[in-house]
This record gives sequence, structure tokens and C-alpha cells, in this order.
Amino acid sequence: MIRFECDYQEGAHPLILKRLMDTNWEQTSGYGEDVFCENARNIIRKICENHLLDIHFLVGGTQTNTTVIASILKPYQGVIAADCGHINVHETGAIESTGHKVIALDSINGKISAEQVETYYNKHWNDANHEHIVQPGMVYISQPTELGTLYSKSELMTLYSVCQRLNLPLYIDGARLGYALMSPENTISINDLAKLCDVFYIGGTKIGALFGEAIVIVNENLKKDFRYMIKQRGALLAKGRILGLQFETLLKDNLYFQIAKHAIDMAMLIQKAFIEKHIKLHVLSPTNQQFPILTRQQKDTLAQKYAFELWENINDDTFIVRFCTSWATKEEHVKALIDDIKKL
Repeated sequence: MIRFECDYQEGAHPLILKRLMDTNWEQTSGYGEDVFCENARNIIRKICENHLLDIHFLVGGTQTNTTVIASILKPYQGVIAADCGHINVHETGAIESTGHKVIALDSINGKISAEQVETYYNKHWNDANHEHIVQPGMVYISQPTELGTLYSKSELMTLYSVCQRLNLPLYIDGARLGYALMSPENTISINDLAKLCDVFYIGGTKIGALFGEAIVIVNENLKKDFRYMIKQRGALLAKGRILGLQFETLLKDNLYFQIAKHAIDMAMLIQKAFIEKHIKLHVLSPTNQQFPILTRQQKDTLAQKYAFELWENINDDTFIVRFCTSWATKEEHVKALIDDIKKL
């Protein structure tokens, strides 16, 4: 079985495994206060062109989202997100478990707009009963979105401008950030992100690391006591060096971006094959997730040889599925898939 159902099926990039072995017997301080974490922080500050950034390393995406969001919101506030946003549909109520509501807005191709945020904000405050309703306290988006689409630089600038004016911190989930940055349609650099949001994270779990996400806090008002929140949420890893070492390895010499580009190259080949076969796509994703619309026969035929995710049943005979490439996707597996798509 050749697997395309997600982008975290393999272990880690060989250079990370080698680095872990080479440094295994070194003794360091714990809880992210070691030389590897500090080196990784300095690399991130350099590529973001901002030496004032606060950077923290956590293990996984859901842990990161719950920790960041809980640290920003007051007890009576909620987080605005797209209805298909990861925190709304794929985190088992993790945000709600911290006592905060996810305020879901209708999305178009996975995205919400500045206008939607402002409309909802005004609707809340113009309601005579607003004190009886969860108050919007921040905005969450992901880059890329849950559907693999991208916010353009102009969209992000407009959204952040509205968020600043309304005093709503903007948080960007970057679990697949490398795949966004290396997309041929991307217009946002990593140092743009450090200017156009209050907090974002650089995903490692899905892009070459064994596990790990790097939180980047831009807003000075959100930095104080963040490590207290990490500890309270059970997210302060004693052997934090393992996280720092991985990001140090990934970000040194642009490895992170090189392996992310490989995933994009593979995904574009798969997308082209579906288009040439006149198979429609649910969205035209420029990143590593592709969403073809298959008949039952097409789905069942491909499922004999390939693992992929069933995304949505349109009807009894039509299905949206997801094929996902990664930093480790083998070119020969993609060529085999393309050959089989041509035979459908």
C-alpha cells in the first residue's frame, strides 16, 4: 500500500536522526533552556528579521493551539475562526476544553475575510444583549488553510489591519507553513508573517521533524508569563533540547524550505494528472493537499493500491477525497499514482 492520507507518516529527516545520535550523550539544561533551543531561536529571529521575537518550542499542533489561544483570551472570550478551521473541526473540542468558544464563520475556499471579522465584531457589540454572549477576543487562521489554499499578502494585510483596529490579536496556525511558503502561488515571506500577525508558529511535525512546533510571539503584550501557560498546559517538555535541536537542524542551510518544496513539486504533478484526466477538484489547492472529486468506482479502484483520506460524501456515488504529499514523498510513488490516474 502506497500512502498519501497525511503528511506525518514518516519518522524524521535523516539529518535530524544523525544529529540526535551525535549529541545523545551531551548534558544540557532542561525545559528549553539549552544551547540547541537558543541556537534555533536565533536562526528564527534572523530569518524573520526581528531580534525581539519570543520563541517557544512545543510538541504538537493541538497542544500549541490550545496553549496559545488560552493564553490570549479572557475567560468570557472566544476565538473567531473559519467554520472549516482546524481548531473547529479536527481538535476534538480542545479549545472548548479550556473554557473558550470557537466562533465559526462561513468560509470560502477555507478562508475568512477582514470584512467578515469586522461584521461579526460589530454585530456583537451592537447587540443590546452582548454581555450575555461570548465576546470575540482574537482571530485564528491557518496558512495554508484546511483546504490547502493560501491567504495572499494583500488579504493578510487587510485582515491584520482590521484586527489591530478592533484590538483582536491575530494568530496564524503554521502546521504546514513550509508548504505554504514554497507554493508557487505564495506571496507571503516568513518575515512578512512576523509583521502581519501577533503570534504564529512554524510547523515541524509535518515537515521533517519527529515532532515539534516553534511558536513565534511578535506582540509584546502577549510575551509576559507565556512559559507559565506552557507549564500549566502540560506542554513544557523536560528534554526540550530535542525540540530545539530539530529546528536548529531544519532551519540551518534552508533544509526546511528545500524539503517543503519537494512536497509541493510532488503535489503539483498529482494535481496536473487529475486535471488532465478531466477529474474535477474540490478546490484548486496550490499546496501539498489535493482534493479530487471521484466517483465510487474511481475511488474504489485507487483504494486497492493507495491510502488516501475520504474528505466528504457528496452523494452515494460521488466523493471528495484528499491526497497529501510530504517532505518524504517518493517520486516513484507519485509516478505510479499518475499512471493509475490515467487508467481511470
